[in-house]
Amino acid sequence: MEVERIIKEFLVENFLYGSNDGLPGDDDSFMEKGFIDSTGILEVVSFIEEKFFIVVEDDDLVPENFDSIRRLVNFIDSKLKSNV
Repeated sequence: MEVERIIKEFLVENFLYGSNDGLPGDDDSFMEKGFIDSTGILEVVSFIEEKFFIVVEDDDLVPENFDSIRRLVNFIDSKLKSNV
């Protein structure tokens, strides 16, 4: 749950300017909802690399990893487990 909280706080602060209004549900597609575009995904990638000390490879940059809060949290969790 800590990863999820951190991600949601980042999204609220950087894409919603501090307001929880408009935060997508855990399974809502960022792209379909128009919440984050491709440039925004790059901001998310930069944040998670710095915050969680993981490397996002080019092959990782697919919707299955970055197109919802749940997918993003699952991706980060899997990367953290593989780094142990």
